Amino acid sequence: MSQYALLISPSSNRVYADASVTLTRAELAVFDRAVLGGRLHDIAETVLGGVRYVTFTADQLDGRDVAYLANLSSIYVLFEVTGGLLRPVELRRLDRFDDDLLTIPKYPGKTNEQFTKLLLNVTLLASDFAPQMLDRKFRVLDPLCGRGTTLNQALMYGYHAAGVDRDQKDFEAYSTYIQTWLKRKRVKHRAESGPVRRNRQVVARRLQVELAADKESYRAGRTQRLDVVQVDTVRSAEFFRPGTQDLLVADAPYGVQHGSRSAGHPLARSPLALLAEAVPVWVDLLRPGGALGIAWNTQVARRDEAARVLADAGLEVLADGPYLEFAHRVDQAIVRDILVARKR
Repeated sequence: MSQYALLISPSSNRVYADASVTLTRAELAVFDRAVLGGRLHDIAETVLGGVRYVTFTADQLDGRDVAYLANLSSIYVLFEVTGGLLRPVELRRLDRFDDDLLTIPKYPGKTNEQFTKLLLNVTLLASDFAPQMLDRKFRVLDPLCGRGTTLNQALMYGYHAAGVDRDQKDFEAYSTYIQTWLKRKRVKHRAESGPVRRNRQVVARRLQVELAADKESYRAGRTQRLDVVQVDTVRSAEFFRPGTQDLLVADAPYGVQHGSRSAGHPLARSPLALLAEAVPVWVDLLRPGGALGIAWNTQVARRDEAARVLADAGLEVLADGPYLEFAHRVDQAIVRDILVARKR
């Protein structure tokens, strides 16, 4: 049995940094359950040389095990503890692009990039396709995509990304940003953007991009697709076919920086009305075995209420072990948590 020490990446957000050890322990336990066969033991916080680490023991990790762990949302360096010394373990992340794809956008209400990655990870690991994390080009849909942090993380992993958001300013801001970034980075791509018309009426606006991390992949057809629609999320099924998405990842409005809207109702602090209306639509877009992950503010909606919405839509809510350990304070008005559910 070997001991390992995981050094957590520094976070620009002090509040999130304070919660990062607890969140990393929970995320590590989810990885262990989903793809590492329950071989990790004694996951704990340990201070070594005055620095906080997340430590664990395991049978010798092979290359694929380490490849999974390399994608933990807050991992900075992984060490094997040998004779009281720390030996670095080489990490090869899924990352296809420079990390400024995620870090350049700055705006009020932006979700922390590390948390976005955490939410995507635990949703993926809840799906029936978790062991294929390193090999499969997943289809990820964010039905409340805002300015695209989740979309950018999916692209970073080499996955296909799709998004829906009703806010015109957010759609325009993301469309401008991603196309500018692709050009500045000289990423081979083809983009189309414009109104969607039906019966001579403009019903939405849409951005579609085909891209690849290198020219050889683009020429060979090994591309990724980005598809973003400016429309109300309850109309998502008008633009994406049923059973085509592997993962749905959503950061529900917290009721502080942004409220939530549902049909026929004014702006509300609680996301429950929005979820009750939208989740059945979202579930139809998921393929069997796919998973839905939602982050929300527990100050405006209780966990059991949000879980009931998912269960009523026919999803199997994961409500045990590490999936109950992701709640953390963001600020005085926001205590954020994660709900993950699987489609059977």
